[in-house]
Amino acid sequence: MAKEKSSFVCGECGAEAVRWEGRCPTCGTWNSMQAFHPGPTPRSSADGETMPVAQPVDLASVVADARPRLPLDNEELRRVLGGGLTQGSAVLLAGDPGIGKSTLLMEAMADFARRTTVLYVSGEESIQQLKQRSLRLEMTQKGLLVLMENRLESILHCVEQVKPTVLVVDSVQTLASDRIPAAAGSVSQVRECASQLIQLAKRRNMALFLVGHVTKEGQIAGPRILEHMVDTVLYFEGERGHNYRILRAVKNRFGPANEIGVFEMRETGLVEVPNPSELFLAERVPGAAGSVVFAGLEGTRPVLLEVQALVAPTPLPQPRRTTLGLDPNRLAMLTAVMEKRLGLGLFNHDIFLNVAGGFRITEPAVDLAVCAALIASHRNLSVDPGLVILGEVGLSGEARSVSHLVTRLKEAAKLGFTRCILPEKSLRSLPEGLPLALDPVKSVEEMVRRLLAQ
Repeated sequence: MAKEKSSFVCGECGAEAVRWEGRCPTCGTWNSMQAFHPGPTPRSSADGETMPVAQPVDLASVVADARPRLPLDNEELRRVLGGGLTQGSAVLLAGDPGIGKSTLLMEAMADFARRTTVLYVSGEESIQQLKQRSLRLEMTQKGLLVLMENRLESILHCVEQVKPTVLVVDSVQTLASDRIPAAAGSVSQVRECASQLIQLAKRRNMALFLVGHVTKEGQIAGPRILEHMVDTVLYFEGERGHNYRILRAVKNRFGPANEIGVFEMRETGLVEVPNPSELFLAERVPGAAGSVVFAGLEGTRPVLLEVQALVAPTPLPQPRRTTLGLDPNRLAMLTAVMEKRLGLGLFNHDIFLNVAGGFRITEPAVDLAVCAALIASHRNLSVDPGLVILGEVGLSGEARSVSHLVTRLKEAAKLGFTRCILPEKSLRSLPEGLPLALDPVKSVEEMVRRLLAQ
């Protein structure tokens, strides 16, 4: 009897090794190597069977699939997916426990069930628990098929019988295949189960939703190759102290990446937020020292956010630098630029920076707004409540241009803002007749002079 071959796979990057190692040689992560058993391989032609061999085809002769996307009444989810659900696509939805992943998918599947056949497979909740959730969400329509199962083979058999247009598996970490001698949630099981489900979805032209767990670092649990196998990766984010949830696309083969959808969690489920700018600015206190409004952009959607800063003297030898919603390294760089170019003595001050509403900003266009908030808090200065600030800051203190400026300014004007401080280089691409008074600056020093002179 031939000895069973096995290898070790890194749960973070998917790298393989012939023996166990304490540290992954590719990504450097400790204790991430897990045993992987490939399972039995198909019999070859040497056993008397002829295996089908795929033949290449001329791309010019392939007829493009002209079928439209599956429509969605949920505008926020439709925006994140790129205009609707593409048939034959595989979507991976990840988020913290209890954030609302199952609630979001059940609401969406109830929408799809009005038009087509939908199968919702749960490996974590019983049929009664799913029924209780549907009653809480006030779902009354029929047509949503549910299944409580953890065996991959049983799910594949049910799909062949039901022939659904949309399949949901909640979650992929709970599945186990009889071919793999490993526990559910291991690298080998997640990789094998996800691979077979994705192949089935492509072969049947069936849309597939996979729910994934996340680690304590916020990354999707299991092998990193799982994100490369699917067509779309969505993260469902939110703070425990807020009712707002953000659905963020970090990968999308059928639409724009980095698109977001905003929801509000209520007792009856998730409610769409059509204008998130009004939501994030609803509790803003006009004239508060250290408060600045930034015109951001997430995907194709403009979002106005409040950046709050608190700069206070500290007797401690090591001042604190705390950020919520912004990269701490970005704050450290901007603090160094302001100390060098403006001569501010921030080395003996604690700095706390917060993006109100639990939002997270990743684009560098927020740099000027952060600098303005730090100056306003340090000088105890009240900023004009009708002012919007945006622009990137370089290491020499220069103000750099940002993209999609017209979209940002129109959103600010729609919410009643009358003035905008922006980089001077951005004026080259702006049309005439914008509804805001533009105040261009060349550097962070000039921006500070404009703030102090208001």
